[in-house]
Amino acid sequence: MVAIDRMIQHVRPDKWAELVEIDKRYTAVENRLGFSPKKRYQCIMGSHDVNTLIVERQWGSLAVMEATYEKAFADPEHQALQKEITSILKSAQWEIYMPLP
Repeated sequence: MVAIDRMIQHVRPDKWAELVEIDKRYTAVENRLGFSPKKRYQCIMGSHDVNTLIVERQWGSLAVMEATYEKAFADPEHQALQKEITSILKSAQWEIYMPLP
């Protein structure tokens, strides 16, 4: 079963440049850990403000997604990035979707 995970992040208005830099480091770590490619979107109109970043990934299965995140949560470099990004984000929400036939 294909799974799509979506992170909705509310970025502090003065932290976008820092987010760009930390995201480059996240991408390197995520590539090393076997993450699927991510797509990033900034809200320009809708129920979220312009400081909202959406990050989406599509996974071949929920099991693959779970195993990859488990590796990430145990990885010291990923853990350090998680701590660092807390000063950049006001909030973050994670959702998982299953495509319908």
